[in-house]
Amino acid sequence: MKVIIHGGFIGESSLDPETKKAKQDSLARIVAQTHQFLQSHTAVETVVFAVSLLEDDRLFNAGLGSHIQSDGKVRLSASLMDGSSQKFSGVINLEDVQHPIQVANLLAQYNDRVLSGEGALNFARKNGFEYFNPITAQRKLEYEAKLNQNDRKGTVGCVALDAAGNIAAATSTGGKGFEIPCRVSDSATVAGNFANEYAGISCTGVGEDIVNGALAAKIVTRVTDGLSLQAACDKSFVELKAFDGFAGVIGIASTGEIYHCDSHPTMVWASFDVNLQVFN
Repeated sequence: MKVIIHGGFIGESSLDPETKKAKQDSLARIVAQTHQFLQSHTAVETVVFAVSLLEDDRLFNAGLGSHIQSDGKVRLSASLMDGSSQKFSGVINLEDVQHPIQVANLLAQYNDRVLSGEGALNFARKNGFEYFNPITAQRKLEYEAKLNQNDRKGTVGCVALDAAGNIAAATSTGGKGFEIPCRVSDSATVAGNFANEYAGISCTGVGEDIVNGALAAKIVTRVTDGLSLQAACDKSFVELKAFDGFAGVIGIASTGEIYHCDSHPTMVWASFDVNLQVFN
């Protein structure tokens, strides 16, 4: 049983050492909780659990503390993929909900499994997801001052391998910040979040670059075709260089191989196999 999580890039929101350490400490705490949860739960349940915790942590750009779009609103996107059933579900540009990943999880039970905007919000409200304002004081200051316009990368995600050998991946984001209202990120697409019986991948970075590279689905397909997870990631990241793509990925293969990489330093991540590992 293995789990790996990410929290976007170190430079997202702040480069100061105090914030860097706080992110590392949060990831260490959350991945340890998630690994414990995994002992008695499925991979799908585990990735939803982990991403919900990350959405509740204001240090990361998902759920609480998400970036604000150019019209002053926060719109959230998240997705979930069950590698065993091959079901993908997600929400795009969902407003005023605390845990978009949990809405995506509920949608996995339906035939229409990806909803956006008003439809996603109506679905959430009808299913008991109450109003929640994800804007923090820090994000409000950034928005008002129009800060970080050249450093707007960050998402959260989790990939887990459970005791039955099943893999799941989940990803959640608050977007780039100051983008055109209702811009669609990669996080609720198979470019940013994908899993099957062979591997699972969650991405972070610039959504447009990740979509251009069809990154998560491409890596998992290469593992399915026989490459190791590392080789599949490395080959895909070489291809990103053609357009200077900005991305980071975490992944687990059915063999138990765990791997992470990024194109531009530095993604924050943590994994738990036998021992805890945190980016340092």
